[in-house]
Amino acid sequence: MLPVQLFKLLADETRTTIVLLLREAGELCVCDLCTVTQQSQPKISRHIALLRDAELILDRREGKWIHYRLSPHMPAWAASIIDTAWNSKREEVRESLKNAAATGCE
Repeated sequence: MLPVQLFKLLADETRTTIVLLLREAGELCVCDLCTVTQQSQPKISRHIALLRDAELILDRREGKWIHYRLSPHMPAWAASIIDTAWNSKREEVRESLKNAAATGCE
């Protein structure tokens, strides 16, 4: 991955939000991401596909649910950029997750 590729991916607010949420929570399913972002499942899934294709996130299946997490194999410079962005938005991300936790997945 080149820096310009990472910046193009993170230029979209929804993808940046997904990455920061995963950085905070460790692992989330699509329904969690839809709840927090207030976006539809198809839209979130489309953004996840782009992040997965870029090898920024990994998935694992558990029953009917697919859980996503940041890839531990991303370049260190990319992880550093994500960490820096997360540090600047940490409280907002935590508050969003806390507010969405009450609703949970069905």
